[in-house]
Amino acid sequence: MGEPNGYVEFVASRGTQLFRMAYLLTGERYAAEDLAQITLGKLYSAWAKASRADNLVAYSRTVMIRSYLATRRKTRLEDVGEPHREPVAPGTDTTLRLTLFAALAELSREDRAVVVLRYWHDLSVEDTAALVRVSPGAVRTRSMRALSRLREHLGSDLSELTGGQL
Repeated sequence: MGEPNGYVEFVASRGTQLFRMAYLLTGERYAAEDLAQITLGKLYSAWAKASRADNLVAYSRTVMIRSYLATRRKTRLEDVGEPHREPVAPGTDTTLRLTLFAALAELSREDRAVVVLRYWHDLSVEDTAALVRVSPGAVRTRSMRALSRLREHLGSDLSELTGGQL
């Protein structure tokens, strides 16, 4: 039995994008791989329904966000040091990227999801609210709180790293 029609093509064209979103949400390569795999597995299982969606990319994003928010760690792993960081493509500012990833890691799962959807995927307040299953007012509140925490965490580091541009 072969793959459902269009599934392989979707994974080939959007797999990297899904992994990037998973990495922004989890902050760690292996956790991102797991989240992307869970998302793709759920899409595969429901491909008959998913492939009929008006916007398959939005559908897959919804599956990922809901999977991410549903996973709660019941036990806390022992701290074994700094997480492994992936090599960064040449020409990018490694220090800035690592500083931003560290700041994102300080946010709660829900706040991080709102920031990634609002400011990475540029979704509206209403679309973000629908994805994370909260009211638009809660999205605005989470956004303000998360951005405030990011500013606190980054402090003067961001200005120094960007030459005052951010």
